[in-house]
Amino acid sequence: MTHPKAMNLRFPDPAQRAAIEAAARQEGVSLQEYILSAAYARATAVEERFLEAFKASVARSGDAFAEDGDAADPNAEQRAAEFEARRDLEEQQDRGHAA
Repeated sequence: MTHPKAMNLRFPDPAQRAAIEAAARQEGVSLQEYILSAAYARATAVEERFLEAFKASVARSGDAFAEDGDAADPNAEQRAAEFEARRDLEEQQDRGHAA
C-alpha cells in the first residue's frame, strides 16, 4: 500500500507564498490546512450560490404555473369541447380506415 504524498505547494510568485504563509500563521494552522480550508470555503460558497439560484428558479417556475392555473384544471365547458374534438377526430380516423 502506498502512502499519500504531501500536497505539492508551488507558488510562482514568492510574495504570494509569503502572504499565504503569513495568513496561515495568523490562523494558527499549517499552510496545507489553510489552503484546503480556503478551497473548501470557496467550493461551499459556489454551492450556496447555486442552491440560491436554483431555489429562485423553482419559485419563478411555480409562480408561472400558478398564473396559468386554469390551463391545468379546465372547466366543464373546456372539457366538453375537448371531448367533442376528440370524438370528431376519432370518427374522421375511423372513416379514413374504412375507405
